[in-house]
Amino acid sequence: MSTFTTQGGTEIYYKDWGSGKPVLFSHGWPLDADMWEYQMHYLASRGYRTVAFDRRGFGRSSQPWTGYDYDTFADDIHQLIEHLDLKDVTLVGFSMGGGDVTRYIARHGTARVAKLALLGAVTPLFIKTADHPHGVDKSVFDGIRQGLLKDRAQFISDFGPVFYGTNRDQKVSDGVMTQTLNVALLASLKGTVDCVTAFSETDFRPDMAKVDVPTLVIHGDGDQVVPLEATGKLAAEMIQGAELKVYHNAPHGFAVTHAEQLNEDLLAFLNR
Repeated sequence: MSTFTTQGGTEIYYKDWGSGKPVLFSHGWPLDADMWEYQMHYLASRGYRTVAFDRRGFGRSSQPWTGYDYDTFADDIHQLIEHLDLKDVTLVGFSMGGGDVTRYIARHGTARVAKLALLGAVTPLFIKTADHPHGVDKSVFDGIRQGLLKDRAQFISDFGPVFYGTNRDQKVSDGVMTQTLNVALLASLKGTVDCVTAFSETDFRPDMAKVDVPTLVIHGDGDQVVPLEATGKLAAEMIQGAELKVYHNAPHGFAVTHAEQLNEDLLAFLNR
């Protein structure tokens, strides 16, 4: 397997397909790099180098007890980019992964970055606060943590229909549901639970002003997990010059349900 070890001793697994200008993908919770296989294959077949990694605690990466915070996630990405010597890279982050690519820019700058794509991302702030009334109430995240600690397998199985919108007439195969559960259960329980706190409570609003590269924001207006009004719409408003694409009726898991549309939009963005 392709891995590198961070300065703190955590082994990070990654895939590196194709050749050409690089595209680095950061996955959502509670998934791993496998969520990107169709985007990676599509773009690598069209002249791009595609790289996707398993976040610490997930997939085939090591499962440390600590380090499930966005500064650490951003530093892991920084070390991967340095390890592979990626230049003019387009960063693509889905859901919680939108946070770590944004935090990477805030902490490490854009000397190696060409573009940014935020897909169904938790940026700029997921949780409801006094100055962010459109966010999701803290009780929801408390319930997620409790559900994971009681019966993680069943909780994630029950999460699938909401994630993919099959409870609202979207269609995905039984195989996709099985793969999603299998991938999620590879992760550390500790990391899975800790990341709920990280992606719900981290405030990325100060990071938005530091994004100085062309940015594409894609979000579904049928997203039952990460509401468009609280996240994608605001992110596009806060990042100077960002383009917002709203997929009609698309669920959170639109990388599967709207894979063809997403692939075409990413390719068009890369080719500009």
